[in-house]
Amino acid sequence: MIKEFPRTEVGGVSLPRILIGTNWLLGYSHTSAAADKGIKEKFAKPDDFYPVFEAYLDYGIDAVMGPISTNPLALAAVRYAEEKSGRKIIIIDTPGMNVDDSAQARAEARKVIKNSADIGSAFCLIHHSSMEQLVNKNLRQIVRLPDYLSMIRDEGLLPGLSAHMPEAVQYCDLNNYDVVTYIQIFNCMGFLMQIEVEGVYNIIRNAKHPVMTIKPFAAGRCTPFVGLNFNWSVLRDQDMITVGASSAAEAREDIEISLAALERRPPKIEGRSSPFKQGVLGHDMTK
Repeated sequence: MIKEFPRTEVGGVSLPRILIGTNWLLGYSHTSAAADKGIKEKFAKPDDFYPVFEAYLDYGIDAVMGPISTNPLALAAVRYAEEKSGRKIIIIDTPGMNVDDSAQARAEARKVIKNSADIGSAFCLIHHSSMEQLVNKNLRQIVRLPDYLSMIRDEGLLPGLSAHMPEAVQYCDLNNYDVVTYIQIFNCMGFLMQIEVEGVYNIIRNAKHPVMTIKPFAAGRCTPFVGLNFNWSVLRDQDMITVGASSAAEAREDIEISLAALERRPPKIEGRSSPFKQGVLGHDMTK
């Protein structure tokens, strides 16, 4: 019998501690243009996404993170998965928006946030490419962030932000900004993290709210076994890992590695293929 993945609570909403990532479904490989193109060719239609979504849903992993409201294909894929599975998928939307300090820009931002609400998102977390334009390190503030968080609340959404800059989490807590969570890059390679792994670890451990971590495999630069075991070993019980996969088999393997890490047991996964394996190189974790 397949077990439900452990859950946490964010802003009063029950969420699985694994969130469905979308970079490896939408073509954001952080590797090469050719890799991006290959992903987009593989996932060209809403039904192409379904086997991956189904693998997560089998374990009760029913929350997806990404720019869903601003990507028609992503939204169509979520809707297809909901219809096919008969299950509601919680949308953690990460839209980019115009954050210029003008009446026109604020109107545009409101329109983006309203669209996030209209598609049924539960969370609206401002994309880092927009939010980080407002970061003032000298003041230790995210200037005018409360304006956008208020817009998000006005639409009945749970507010937060995506952060590549680790300081953003600290500034939210320091200024008591109205967020219920934050996205933060965290992986054993330090990939895209801007400061040392230990520094981001301390920020997460001291954060006032649950943290949604991203890029646990450093965009393919470390193996799932290494990346997941590292993250699960140091994150708090309320924190989450956003795990992307490009096939149902990858998703199931990542989930098994995660369950094993949380349960302090060896994962039941097969060894990697290699020509003429001998001795320890042929080790199979299922035995």
